[in-house]
Amino acid sequence: MSSEARPLLSAIGLGMIRGERVLFRDVGLALRAGEALVLRGANGAGKTTLLRILAGLTRPEAGDVARGAGHHWIGHREGLKPQETPREHLKLWAQAWGSPTDSDPALSRMGLARPADVAGRYLSAGQRRRTALARLLLEDRPVWLLDEPYTALDAEGRALVDALIGEHRARGGAVIAAIHGEAGFAASGDLTL
Repeated sequence: MSSEARPLLSAIGLGMIRGERVLFRDVGLALRAGEALVLRGANGAGKTTLLRILAGLTRPEAGDVARGAGHHWIGHREGLKPQETPREHLKLWAQAWGSPTDSDPALSRMGLARPADVAGRYLSAGQRRRTALARLLLEDRPVWLLDEPYTALDAEGRALVDALIGEHRARGGAVIAAIHGEAGFAASGDLTL
């Protein structure tokens, strides 16, 4: 098997129980460079839990995950503190990762140049979401795990997410995104829980 054909992320036989309820069982996937998998299911079906397992944040009840590449995780919560500005938020993440701390390109790309120094408590929900998504641009990591990336975004913000995903895939990256409704990008496949 060539290195190009090896999955960036794979899972075999994943299962999870929450309380007395089986969220999912025997879930498997293989995500390769350039692919985008859309994760679907009703609220409470386990989409967030599955993404957290794939990110290594939650242990499954059954099964194994193999991570062949670094990943970004963007969950429901933006992680932006009320007193923290988008610029400060990105600077802290960059420092934690040992990346260059110039966040201006990411802020500009995400349409946050103007509110870059506004405290999080004064930002709209869409601006807070854009700030979280800007972390994807701070450090190149092949796998993006996105939980409802369109949440709180207007049509322009959704188009921006789609463009970022397309560019990431063109560079050999891959994406798994939990999405309600239609994805604005061409998916390589769907997984429904």
